[in-house]
Amino acid sequence: MVERHMRRLDQPASGAVEVFASYGRYWAESFWARPRRIPRFKETLTIEGLDNLRRAMDGGRGVIVVLPHLGNWEAAALIAHYLDLDVVAVAERLANPHITEWFTEQRAMFGIEIVLTGEGGVTTRLTERLREQAAVCLLSDRDLTGRGLEVDFFGERTTLPGGPAVLARRTGAPLVPVAVYFKPGAGHHGIIGSPIEIPADADVQETTQEIARQLEELIRRDPTQWHLVQPNWPSDRA
Repeated sequence: MVERHMRRLDQPASGAVEVFASYGRYWAESFWARPRRIPRFKETLTIEGLDNLRRAMDGGRGVIVVLPHLGNWEAAALIAHYLDLDVVAVAERLANPHITEWFTEQRAMFGIEIVLTGEGGVTTRLTERLREQAAVCLLSDRDLTGRGLEVDFFGERTTLPGGPAVLARRTGAPLVPVAVYFKPGAGHHGIIGSPIEIPADADVQETTQEIARQLEELIRRDPTQWHLVQPNWPSDRA
């Protein structure tokens, strides 16, 4: 499956080996993380485009951060500390409650408040936190529910979650694309894109298509750090 995704990005199928090495590093860092070690993450984090995030926050409506499953996306929460922002993210409620609890505690170490799916009121909670000028971080390159919006993504039609666009339209909060990449050896490099320009007459589908385009740009910077190992296009399922 990863070989298929690499070919979509005009990468050699052999790049799948590097993808799994990168994915392994993500898990190694997750298991290594402890509260006492978070300062080490901060010390080795470099950031490009922090002014883009500052500009997005100027409107006083919070900010919606859209991310791909790239590098160590949880380390993106550390960027918010430079602006003293609260960070909120949505996580899937898994069948095993112990694993759900582990993920929640692990992300709390990075300063992430988790809102779990399946509880109801997720959109209401995110709306409240945006009014409190929090940064709401949403992984947006995979449609978990199967009820997403149809877009072109790397040259093929698929669906991506419409939640970020719906939330932006409801609250007026700006959408900002972000990715955090592994640096060689150790550390991370965060890239914060410019706030996504949304025409006043754009509908939710058009906004989601623009999010897809922005995610493509971030992923193309280093495709081997894109940890998408599941089917993501209708043709994958065959």
